Amino acid sequence: MAHHQENPPLIISKIAIIGAGVSGIAAAKQLSHHNPVVFEASDSIGGVWKSCAYNSTKLQSARKDYEFSDFPWPNRDDPSFPSHVEILDYLESYAKHFDVLKFVKFNSKVVELRFVGQQETVELEGNYGGEYGSPLSGRPAWEIAVQTSDSENLKWYAFEFVVVCIGKYGDIPKIPIFPHNKGPEMFQGKVLHSLDYCKLDKDAASQLLKGKKVVVVGYKKSAIDLAVECAEANQGPEGQPCTMVVRTPRWTVPHYWVWGLPFFLFYSTRSSQFLHERPNQTILRTLLWYLLSPMRRGVSKFIESYLLWKLPLQKYGLKPDHSFEEDYASCQMAIVPENFFTEADKGNIVFKRASKWWFWKEGIEFDDNTKMKADVVILATGYDGMKKLKTILPEPFRSLLEYPSGIIPLYRGTIHPLITNMAFVGYIESLANLHTSELRSIWLARLADEEFKLPSAENMIEQISRETDVMRRTTRFYKRNCISTFSINHGDEICEEMGWNSWRKKSWLSEAFSPYGSQDYGPEK
Repeated sequence: MAHHQENPPLIISKIAIIGAGVSGIAAAKQLSHHNPVVFEASDSIGGVWKSCAYNSTKLQSARKDYEFSDFPWPNRDDPSFPSHVEILDYLESYAKHFDVLKFVKFNSKVVELRFVGQQETVELEGNYGGEYGSPLSGRPAWEIAVQTSDSENLKWYAFEFVVVCIGKYGDIPKIPIFPHNKGPEMFQGKVLHSLDYCKLDKDAASQLLKGKKVVVVGYKKSAIDLAVECAEANQGPEGQPCTMVVRTPRWTVPHYWVWGLPFFLFYSTRSSQFLHERPNQTILRTLLWYLLSPMRRGVSKFIESYLLWKLPLQKYGLKPDHSFEEDYASCQMAIVPENFFTEADKGNIVFKRASKWWFWKEGIEFDDNTKMKADVVILATGYDGMKKLKTILPEPFRSLLEYPSGIIPLYRGTIHPLITNMAFVGYIESLANLHTSELRSIWLARLADEEFKLPSAENMIEQISRETDVMRRTTRFYKRNCISTFSINHGDEICEEMGWNSWRKKSWLSEAFSPYGSQDYGPEK
């Protein structure tokens, strides 16, 4: 980026945090004694809950499973899933309660980072150098260029440590690649990404969908919610059905009960996760894991049997070819809205299975030589979070982001062993991402305070490789850092590194059979 720097960078704090979403606010609170500076591109906190939420978007879990350890929801026992508006209110209340907003610079978009610290030359063939070093070295390591909404000129700042919290979702859409002359330019109707759709207000969204032949491409949470909004906008005799183009059906869940048993019993307790492989397990533990594999498969089959009974998956050709465990282990399980299949039964949502498709002038065409007319095509095809990171990071760090496994390698889900004086929060997933981000922010704050030291870069990479191998063996859909089947073990290792007791419950019984959540890592523990 060709911007000239006339004045030396401002030094206003030791620590910069990029992004004021859930992870950025969690990091700012934990690092508040360092008076960090939080750069937020928009005019408010909340991240994707503010910028990428549909009118009907709700959380996929109960309130008590999505709260900070020291700030419970006022109505935490309410069994309903909170709307995105309620979540934003909760985050705002949290930020005000802990006086975090004073650290945030709104309408301040980070457009470039420049490394000015000292780093040994990294040889990717295996020479990873020695100790990682202190996060706060006493001298600037990164310069940050910030574009504010009220000026065309860039402002440069210098920091000893940078925490990246811009997330994987929003900002940059992932668009499918089409054959020559078969892309959106051939289509006479309107094409938009779900990112564009979520910026519409309720009236504009309804106007876009009402009375139109709408095709929604995708079958993950955003696509499912979008199809429901489309069906609701097309009630009555003039309404048109919404067509979902489904490449790979996923296991969807109507609620967190399975044959009368709470869902947490199967994956969110220490005893249930004992059935699953974890990194750093002993030979005896590996043998037990192998011997218990029939029980693990039985749990998955038990849940599948309930979902096939409860939901009309076979009726609509939506029964996945893979196990439920594979979707859960890849963090791709979705809660289906209660009226989703009701609208399908009324004919307001229809499904088209297709592995390949492209545009023609009146709609889209499939690899089985069938065509479908459409007025509007909405691509619910995800986001390119890696491209978002690469946009601001300089070389050689940009090239290290996906080395060597294709996803960003992070020790404890936070530190890239080959990128010094930088942390990433919000890039590892589990069933409760807020809790995951908060625990790693707690860990990061203690690292910054030098309460413990990191292993060598080589040892960190070995640990990351062990976790990566477990994820790969657990699911064929390994495309992200998902620790859902060994999240408690991951938390144990973080606690032990901080000098905390890893077993957080008050009794052996609750330790074995109660779900783990943010409250187990509260300040009183």
